[in-house]
Amino acid sequence: MTTQELYNQIQLKKSFLCVGLDVDLNKIPEHLLALEDPIFEFNKAIIDATHDLCVSYKPNTAFFEAYGIKGWMSLQKTINYINENYPNVFTIADAKRGDIGNTSSMYAKAFFEDLNFDSVTVAPYMGKDSVEPFLAFENKHTIMLALTSNEGAFDFQTLNVAGTQGEAKELYKQVLETSKTWKNSQNLMYVVGATKAEYFTEIRKIVPDSFLLVPGVGAQGGSLSEVCKYGMNDKVGLLINSSRGIIYASKGQDFAEKARAEALKMQQEMAALLV
Repeated sequence: MTTQELYNQIQLKKSFLCVGLDVDLNKIPEHLLALEDPIFEFNKAIIDATHDLCVSYKPNTAFFEAYGIKGWMSLQKTINYINENYPNVFTIADAKRGDIGNTSSMYAKAFFEDLNFDSVTVAPYMGKDSVEPFLAFENKHTIMLALTSNEGAFDFQTLNVAGTQGEAKELYKQVLETSKTWKNSQNLMYVVGATKAEYFTEIRKIVPDSFLLVPGVGAQGGSLSEVCKYGMNDKVGLLINSSRGIIYASKGQDFAEKARAEALKMQQEMAALLV
């Protein structure tokens, strides 16, 4: 999917909502546990209930890998279901991969070719040769960690380091600026946490046109209006992720209906901000 196609979906649905599929068997409705593949059945119900209100789904691969081969099969069934039934929805493999070039090439093949995700999240700590193999895939997107919403983000990301001209700047800014020099950098998107809303103005000075994947709205305390005020560009340029607040809205038989209600609330807030 191209970024223009993604923007078209945002305009059509009046939404830039990304639903995170972080499936924990300890949190899903008990009646699903008797089924052959409760993870997939949970995802399928959530997807069917929310597909017209969101533009993206983001399975976090850890929540599938934790269950071994069965979990991986559930992930494959989930992405196949989205691609076959809702092909206009942008898919994100939240895998946070990143390794030396050879290994990154194999990670990229796994997510882009075998599973056919539109994008994958990566960590930039190992630099250019760990990210460029992902960027080589046409109409696929690499979503690089830039400024995250977790408490430990301040351990490294906001430390001042010497820039290319010798001036001091925060590490996350150096990461953003350097990434723009990499081959096929037009295929980059970035993770920026909603709890860091005051940083969006500075980030947009460096990457004005890129899409930003924004976790942290809702449960983690991030403000949708503040993120939009400082982070939105003329093509919206934002994917706001919500996971727990939507998918775990209920543990009863009505879990999908309640998930839709929560997604609808966010979609309506977004529609108002798009006016």
